[in-house]
Amino acid sequence: MKPIFIAGPCVIESAELLDTVAARLVEINRKLGTDIIFKASFDKANRTSVNSFRGPGLDRGLQMLSDVKSKYGLRLLTDIHESWQARPAAEVVDVLQIPAFLCRQTDLLVAAARTGKTVNIKKAQFLSGPDMRYPVEKARQAGATDVWLTERGNTFGYNNLVVDFRNIPDMLQIVPTVIMDCTHSVQRPGGADGKTGGDRRFVPSMALAAQAFGATGWFFEVHPTPDQGLSDAANMLELDQLEPLVAKLIERIESIDTIDTIETIDTIETIDTITPLRP
Repeated sequence: MKPIFIAGPCVIESAELLDTVAARLVEINRKLGTDIIFKASFDKANRTSVNSFRGPGLDRGLQMLSDVKSKYGLRLLTDIHESWQARPAAEVVDVLQIPAFLCRQTDLLVAAARTGKTVNIKKAQFLSGPDMRYPVEKARQAGATDVWLTERGNTFGYNNLVVDFRNIPDMLQIVPTVIMDCTHSVQRPGGADGKTGGDRRFVPSMALAAQAFGATGWFFEVHPTPDQGLSDAANMLELDQLEPLVAKLIERIESIDTIDTIETIDTIETIDTITPLRP
């Protein structure tokens, strides 16, 4: 399976930001042979403070995402928070994402599934990997044929997350596509005086560890100047750091594939040299 990469700013801040990030993703796709999916949120409905920036809203946000698709030819992902948003969002994007806090909301899952789009369900910070079979069942019974799951860490006391990477192979028992959210997993929820903090230094480590546990995709929020970002500033990866990290992941994946191929050939050759027992 070809690895899946998802990248983009946390929230739609401006058309200029979308252009900057999208143009860079096109360049990376050309150089590395990837098909990075562009992500951005039209509304961050779960901000810590009522005074925090939320985005341009559904109508304007979807138009801006549509412009990205028309101009750059990238596939798109965005998240929805309410059932009625599923249908208009599905007219623009290729993947509908269910936020972690909302992953058990039956009506939201059903609405997303009925659009026929790929549904990416983020694992709640309070659930285990095996628990995610129930949200998947809801989506599949509503008609979804392509369901992904995303690991994003678990609550660890107050204002902190920890990643149990065993959730990745556990969720691979439920669906064939499991994404590692490498940026939200380094959050310190609500721990920065009215906003979420975090530490982007650990993003590459999260990505590489997830690869060792069998992840089939990676999710990165990126920004050309993340410290000036209007949402999740502390967690977003600097845009210039995306290409070398994706390249490193691809190199590791291809190395493992090569080893597996060699081991398979060696096994076949060993079998061929065995003299069968005669009765």
